[in-house]
Amino acid sequence: MNRALRAAIVGVALFSPVALSACSAGQVTQTATQERDKVGAMAQVGDITLRQVNLAYPRSGSYDAGDDVELTMAIVNTGEEADTLVSVEGEGFGDAEISGTATGTAASASDEIELPPDATVFVGPDEDVTITLTDLDESVTVGQHLPLVLTFENAGEVTVLATVATPADELEREEGFDFHHSEEEGEGAEGAEDIARERESAVGD
Repeated sequence: MNRALRAAIVGVALFSPVALSACSAGQVTQTATQERDKVGAMAQVGDITLRQVNLAYPRSGSYDAGDDVELTMAIVNTGEEADTLVSVEGEGFGDAEISGTATGTAASASDEIELPPDATVFVGPDEDVTITLTDLDESVTVGQHLPLVLTFENAGEVTVLATVATPADELEREEGFDFHHSEEEGEGAEGAEDIARERESAVGD
């Protein structure tokens, strides 16, 4: 997750807790709505908001069946009480392995993540907390997605589509074929052949 996107998420988390809390006041539903933006899926349940939910871009361009894939996202807890991510489930993979620390709090042995109040926890290969989806059932590539169900101890569960991300940096393109240059070379070759024929004719005379 690059610094610009990370800063944008932090800004939203700092300036919108009141609005988000107001929307979720008294909410006891087990699922909530989700949206897609330019950088990944977004979903909300209770005081928990998920942003930029993606599957890390595969270096080879796609994942094969049996591969493991890293989940990337930001988990924003806008509530006044701590919450806990207790499970990540879904279709298309074997299991979800959680490891690392969240703002100084270690992920427990039961693969749970403590979410402090009024804080954001970043998840990803370059973050302190990682979630790995293991043993993919089949190959997936950029633009395809896996449905995930995240369950929180207080907020409940929410469903979100995690899409395989596009590369963070623009891939270099191969140099295009220069037809104009090729034509000039062809014309030059034809001209050389004409000159050679004229010289042979002059010698014969």
